[in-house]
Amino acid sequence: LQQCRGLSLSAPAAIQVTVRDALNQALDEELERDERVFLLGEEVAQYDGAYKISRGLWKKYGDKRVIDTPISEMGFAGIAVGAAMVWLRPVCEFMTFNFSMQAIDQVINSAAKTCYMSAGSIAVPIVFRGPNGASAGVAAQHSQCFAAWYGHCPGLKVVSPWSSEDAKGLLKASIRDDNPVVMLENELLYGVPFEMSEQAQSKEFIVPIGKAKIERPGTHVTLVAHSKPVGHCMEAAAVLSKEGVECEVINLRTIRPMDMEAVEASVIKTNHLVTVEGGWPQFGVGAEICARIMEGPAFNYLDAPAVRVTGADVPMPYAKILEDNSIPQVKDIVFAVKKVLNI
Repeated sequence: LQQCRGLSLSAPAAIQVTVRDALNQALDEELERDERVFLLGEEVAQYDGAYKISRGLWKKYGDKRVIDTPISEMGFAGIAVGAAMVWLRPVCEFMTFNFSMQAIDQVINSAAKTCYMSAGSIAVPIVFRGPNGASAGVAAQHSQCFAAWYGHCPGLKVVSPWSSEDAKGLLKASIRDDNPVVMLENELLYGVPFEMSEQAQSKEFIVPIGKAKIERPGTHVTLVAHSKPVGHCMEAAAVLSKEGVECEVINLRTIRPMDMEAVEASVIKTNHLVTVEGGWPQFGVGAEICARIMEGPAFNYLDAPAVRVTGADVPMPYAKILEDNSIPQVKDIVFAVKKVLNI
């Protein structure tokens, strides 16, 4: 009938949403959906969050659901873990994951190990979230990537979003999960707009934990990254495409459990592998991927050794020119691809 009247029945178009707004939507929707969900952290309530992720939530849900804490990560992380043990669903924000070192005893010894040590009788449904890795001009004490640290620990799930859909879908999945989840965001992505599909605009949209996404199909080399470096890989792939090299870009999305099936399938197709991360090289995410490729069925398909592109093996300098040389850039990825392809 609507078609007869000349009205369109087409689905709503995709919209542009920043990562900040996607996270805010996810928190709002989950606070509304489940009264057990609450948010706590430094400045998350009256100030609307240090990065405005929780903008408007305190006014909407009040003091019992959005809670400002003292500057004491060990204290408020412990409160959150205790709340999770009695089946509340806290979302614990660290102003930066560098400060989570103050609370690592709570994250690992209290949250990650409890389900195992209680023979499965005590679940700890908690999300630890906040910005991770390098921002801009914040020097060594605010720039470390903790993907390898937390990815090392059984009992945790670790997610690392790139796009707005990643951010919204992974946060909602993390809040609904009965395990402790560490969500490693990136401060420099908060204000970046990404296209969000009609499906992702739904209140029931989630991104399954443990599933990678092929952001760009290709045939010559596999690029694997997480968080902000995914964007660098997409830029490098566009540059290399003009030279006849087609890169397959895999957005890991999840660090633990890692979707090695997706990586292996891509390497079997392209016969080459480059991993990209902002963290340090030693014992890093790329090192783990390379080791598991070597131990698995994809190894026999490699036509050249895998190459890692990582942050420099130094504490982050403050000066911008030194900072730029300590973090993987597009040119570094292009160089690595040409190295692995011997061109």
